Amino acid sequence: MAMIRVEPVPIEVRTGWFDGTPREITWGKRRFPVTALTLVRHEDSAYQVAIGPRTIFEVQTPRARFALSFRHRSRRWTLEALDEERTAA
Repeated sequence: MAMIRVEPVPIEVRTGWFDGTPREITWGKRRFPVTALTLVRHEDSAYQVAIGPRTIFEVQTPRARFALSFRHRSRRWTLEALDEERTAA
């Protein structure tokens, strides 16, 4: 199924020590361990000046597939999309 874009939601993400890739997502009181990293997209060249560059991570968890955004200037993580089919299961 396709990723469904949502209003960006602030989340907490635990990352790997050496490479900075997501290892665990905390959304409210729920925790989702990351089982696979599907996609990494660096948006270093095309970004709004007020927001700054960001990196998009598409990750797989046992419950759903998520698109996470890391904004380098503010150092904040947000959830930007999720796979609807996997969340229904």
